[in-house]
Amino acid sequence: MEKRKLKLSFYKSGAGSISARLAIPKKWADELELTPDDRELEVTLDKENKKIIIEKLHK
Repeated sequence: MEKRKLKLSFYKSGAGSISARLAIPKKWADELELTPDDRELEVTLDKENKKIIIEKLHK
């Protein structure tokens, strides 16, 4: 298992709403075999353990 410290970016839209984004390392995208044509993910928020789990959807 590999861990990295990443920074969350916050963006404000023209309407004033704020959203957050997180960029993952390209190496991790390669490990998950994510491509521009096959990039669907399932993201789970585990509130109890304060974790976000990212998994590639298998077709």
